[in-house]
Amino acid sequence: MSTDLTQFYQVFFEETTELLAEQENLLLGLDLDAPDPEQLNAVFRAAHSIKGGASAFGFTDMTDVTHLVESLLDRVRAGEMKLTRLMVDAFLSAADVLKAQLDGHRGVASPDPAAAAVVCATLGRLAEQGARVVPPAAHAMQSAAAADPGARTFTIQFGLKSQSANSAVLDNLLADLGSRGQLDVVRRPHATHGGEFVLRLTTSAQEADIWEALAFVVDPAALAIEIDSDAEPKNAPGELQVDDSGFLNSLFETLVNPQHAPPRAEGRRESDDPVVDSVPSGRRTSDKVAVSASVDATSIRVNIDKVDQLINLVGELVITQAMLAQTTSTLDPAVREVLAKRMGQLERNTRDLQEAVMAIRMMPINFVFSRFGRVARDLANKLGKEVELKMVGEATELDKGLIEKIADPLNHLVRNSLDHGIELPAKRAAAGKPAQGTITLRAFHRGGSVVVEVADDGAGLNRERILEKAKERGLPVHEAMSDGEVWQLIFEPGFSTAEIVTDVSGRGVGMDVVRRNIHSLNGSIDIQSTAGQGTQISIRLPLTLAILDGLSVAVGSQVYIVPLTGIVECFQPRREDIKAVSGAPKLVCVRGDYLPIVSLHEYFGVASASKPMESGILIIMESDGVRKAAFVDGLLGQHQVVIKSLESNYRRVDGISGATIMGDGRVALILDVSALVRDTHERRLAA
Repeated sequence: MSTDLTQFYQVFFEETTELLAEQENLLLGLDLDAPDPEQLNAVFRAAHSIKGGASAFGFTDMTDVTHLVESLLDRVRAGEMKLTRLMVDAFLSAADVLKAQLDGHRGVASPDPAAAAVVCATLGRLAEQGARVVPPAAHAMQSAAAADPGARTFTIQFGLKSQSANSAVLDNLLADLGSRGQLDVVRRPHATHGGEFVLRLTTSAQEADIWEALAFVVDPAALAIEIDSDAEPKNAPGELQVDDSGFLNSLFETLVNPQHAPPRAEGRRESDDPVVDSVPSGRRTSDKVAVSASVDATSIRVNIDKVDQLINLVGELVITQAMLAQTTSTLDPAVREVLAKRMGQLERNTRDLQEAVMAIRMMPINFVFSRFGRVARDLANKLGKEVELKMVGEATELDKGLIEKIADPLNHLVRNSLDHGIELPAKRAAAGKPAQGTITLRAFHRGGSVVVEVADDGAGLNRERILEKAKERGLPVHEAMSDGEVWQLIFEPGFSTAEIVTDVSGRGVGMDVVRRNIHSLNGSIDIQSTAGQGTQISIRLPLTLAILDGLSVAVGSQVYIVPLTGIVECFQPRREDIKAVSGAPKLVCVRGDYLPIVSLHEYFGVASASKPMESGILIIMESDGVRKAAFVDGLLGQHQVVIKSLESNYRRVDGISGATIMGDGRVALILDVSALVRDTHERRLAA
């Protein structure tokens, strides 16, 4: 396949992935008793766009499936058939098959032909209530076109793009046109002298459909479509009806007139589709086609590697700015005063640039939330439960890298809430609850972090059962543990309270992976639960993995960075607040609560500044609902630092999540608050 067509393949793959996700969300939101016509139209347009693109590239497996989906949807839209749950199930199964087929054409997986055959058979059976729907066949379309009194004859003249002039592309193109009606090849290009194709097509299809079939392989400047003069066109003379719901038209406009590439319209009614301003029915050239040409592009597709490179460069700029600020501080006061104003402006501009660049990678968390509607629906049916999935704060933005990595932990938490949290309808009714349970996904900003919550109104966690299982596994537990400490036990590897092992849960794997993945993102996870009322799991994440706001602290001769998201407060302790217990770490009394103290000198093996503890600073850090106090020699200041991976450049170090370069050129290590809190907490439990 030529380079140009390969590029168009990628566009088709990306657009089809988005259309399938949009179609799935629309199907899950349909009201079976009174489906919204606009939602049905949007589902139909998505199927139509996928079918058009698949047909243009010769992906006949996808064309066959989408044709059946499109035909059945069209009858539902027309009121000939009532939408049923079985239909929605079949449409969702068809979407799964299309995803597998798309992966097959991408070369990343092998689709299952048997699954496609089952879906096609199911769609066919559902359509048997009326006229039978079958995949398009060329001979059937030809005979239908000949018998259709509304059929018209088009004379099509075009030249192939030089890059796409091969037999495979040509065969796909002629087969697609032939499937639309009676096709006659009047003239082919000469093998030596070249030339153009001249075709005659008798069809009931619209002129826009023909343009759609030709868009990817013909030379737009050498294309002419003429209607026989004795045929009455459906549209006014010189006008072309365009469906802007699919990506084919917008991409064709990009090919013809790149400076006017229109964005794909979302959520538009079919009656709102634009009519092209008086385009002659003869030869079209690049300066005559005006498919939504007046609409300026509002977005572009950029390879994520380019964005990452830009972010890295901005990170280096932040480091350079910090170095300049450090150098300026050593200059003569008279000179420094003048430079200070300039450096302040540079710092503001650098921060604005950094925020603007980081915003490029920010995506709404609905990108992840939207996939759980299908998960909840399928699993609830499997478990015999009734569940409503609510989503709050879907527009909350998060770094793209975080969104991709948070998907699996959230998937496990949602499945866990369905399996362990939500009770069966009969049990809920006996407890005076509605038969239908509720799982709520919520996201919101808090300070410099994003909080994602998974809450259910189910049975809640069973404290006694968890402690019993923990004792059976030999974990260091006792009855005086707080609820928060008990809830954290479910994150232990291999821990499960399920009585029966199923394909959903019970093997003791999952929750430990959830915590490990969250900690790898410099996040924390907390649980709140009330017996009989439900459970809420809160995940706190930084906005991005590239740059963080941190507090620089002195530990002997070394400088460490403590992420602000893990700091509760800092204070200088009094001598009477420090308590020592035999065989245990020192404790500090903070408003009646005793917190263990860990000296960072001892933890990292750094020479102490020989200060008594009351002369230093205690930093209260929190992770997963557990707090501890870290002793340092002093606070140096708050900084915005660029995170560099220590593991990829050196090796993994316990208690360290990364490194950064300070303004004076020194390397400062970034503390892993979750690891520090967890390590000292486990030592205390073991003691």
